[in-house]
Amino acid sequence: MIIAPEIRVNPIAHWTGRLLLPLFGWKTEGQLPDSPKWVCVVAWHTSNWDFFFGLLTSWVFRMHTSFLGKAPLFKGPFGWFFRAVGGIPVDRSRHNNMVAAAVDAFKTRPNLIFVIAPEGTRRKTDCWKSGFYQIALQAKVPIVLAYLDYGRKVGGLGPAIHPTGDVEADLAKIREFYDTVTPQHAELKSDLRFRDTNPNDRQR
Repeated sequence: MIIAPEIRVNPIAHWTGRLLLPLFGWKTEGQLPDSPKWVCVVAWHTSNWDFFFGLLTSWVFRMHTSFLGKAPLFKGPFGWFFRAVGGIPVDRSRHNNMVAAAVDAFKTRPNLIFVIAPEGTRRKTDCWKSGFYQIALQAKVPIVLAYLDYGRKVGGLGPAIHPTGDVEADLAKIREFYDTVTPQHAELKSDLRFRDTNPNDRQR
């Protein structure tokens, strides 16, 4: 797939990723999906290092991604950086429908890679947030399973899942894939299921 200019990182970022990942003993694998718009799920999220290695991996693939982040991250001296790498600040005190906003973005943009860590936190939880699934289902875009495998030190892009609306069947495919991925802190892996599948579920 040739990434459109709107979602292609500049050569400096690309080569930074290619240089730094090997220095940490990491490599990449997989390939970009044949689609200009997709939801990119990244799992498992158990460490602060996930953002660093995930960002470098995306640069190697030349992906300019968009993602949601806590509003405080965008304040202070590093706020510019998080915005520059595609961050969108979210005020968690406000009950905005992030699913609807993301779906609208997919409808109005010709190219978009929207990255979500569905666990929503580095702590162990009893379920995943279903926002990523509802976004992909309503926007009619695939879900690409990205991963950081600390056991093999590999960051990559896995298969594309086209949501069918049969939540349990689709989750079974996602669960089967991520069961092969080793997080940095295995004891913090969250249960891969949804608490509810309401279309208005918020990715907060």
